[in-house]
Amino acid sequence: MTAPAPSLAEAVTALVLAGGRGSRMGGVDKGLVRVQGAPLVQHALQRLRAQAGGAPQELAINANRHLADYAAFGVPVWPDPVPGFVGPLAGFAAGLQHGRTPLLLTVPCDVPRFPLDLLQRLRHALLHEQADLALAAAPDEGGVMRWQPVFCLLRAGLRQSLLDHLGMGECKVQAWARQHRCAVVAFDASTDDPLAFRNLNTPEQVRALEAERAD
Repeated sequence: MTAPAPSLAEAVTALVLAGGRGSRMGGVDKGLVRVQGAPLVQHALQRLRAQAGGAPQELAINANRHLADYAAFGVPVWPDPVPGFVGPLAGFAAGLQHGRTPLLLTVPCDVPRFPLDLLQRLRHALLHEQADLALAAAPDEGGVMRWQPVFCLLRAGLRQSLLDHLGMGECKVQAWARQHRCAVVAFDASTDDPLAFRNLNTPEQVRALEAERAD
């Protein structure tokens, strides 16, 4: 049976966060780094379009450099609304400023195998718990559960709170999230990919992933 389409109140804009400096990647624009023949941002867009239960209603990219290159992927490109490369929260703010849906989903550009049921599970938790935002959590290499706060589904009404937080010079996602009703969704089931949230921060990690896929 086909899953019912989300109601208008559940419509989602999905934003790929690619606005960082890429410092640990040698200063390159991380979203444009090619893995398996395609830029990382393209992998993210493909997984968003393949989400279980249906793709988000809108897709966009948050970037601060090489805007024309990002625009070539055929979705809107939204730079940070605040200067200084202050981190993912500025990307959240860009999504809430430009998005036209009640909900915003954020994913980083450097995690090429994030879950295909990410949106479905975050949306279920958000609505079931009547939360302001829902974010992912997953076990680290030692088995300790850790928040993955840049994988976040949040309500559009949080925009002013976010801008106020940034205006005070605060830029930590978890610190801001804890100010609100926050649903935390564990991705630790036996059927979950234990490497789903592994990010690529360095050229060595990119090469290691390429080598894994080649084996």
